[in-house]
Amino acid sequence: MVGCTHCPSESGSDGGHKDPVFRRALWVALIVNGGMFFVEIIASAVGGSMSLQADALDFFGDAANYAISLFVLGMALSVRAKAGLFKGVCMGLFGLWVIGAAVDRAVAGSVPDASLMGGIAFAALIANLGVAIILYRYRSGDSNMRSIWLCSRNDAIGNIAVMIAALGVFATSSRWPDLITATIIAGLSLSAAVQIVRQALQELRQEIDKNTAIPQVVPSQD
Repeated sequence: MVGCTHCPSESGSDGGHKDPVFRRALWVALIVNGGMFFVEIIASAVGGSMSLQADALDFFGDAANYAISLFVLGMALSVRAKAGLFKGVCMGLFGLWVIGAAVDRAVAGSVPDASLMGGIAFAALIANLGVAIILYRYRSGDSNMRSIWLCSRNDAIGNIAVMIAALGVFATSSRWPDLITATIIAGLSLSAAVQIVRQALQELRQEIDKNTAIPQVVPSQD
């Protein structure tokens, strides 16, 4: 994160959270991500794909994040920063879990269904691109809004990666492209988590400094 282009002082005190269009955009994102979670979690079980499972859990986490964001809309910056911090930590934990699961699957796992991986990933990509376009204008808000944009961006990148992994599985008849892609998705979550946590902590420190600032006493001119 370069400079302070997302700080409250430069983004506006409400960060766009009172915008009714933003609220509607969040509802669309919530519905799309919730629906795609069910589609991908079923497909991952049927096709035996670790990367689809990772992407499905990412959809679930994003849906939960959008729900939290809707809950804190219009609240004080400190509350929104705490929500951003919570979501950042959750994204980091998700990334670590996926890496651990990929290692376990590397030891004992089967070759996933490449055609199912590619088809579901393409459908998910279309859904995520639509959400990302809707949320693009809000990418430079506070940590809570930024976390929403990063979730959508990472999902779209993850879907493309799953499609590439499907080609790799088809070409090599190996599970390794699937596992490598799952690890890449986890890395995206960890990277985004670090950015969100840093900005949320910065916003919380600013709020603390503002609330504890000693008012200056202007000497009387008498």
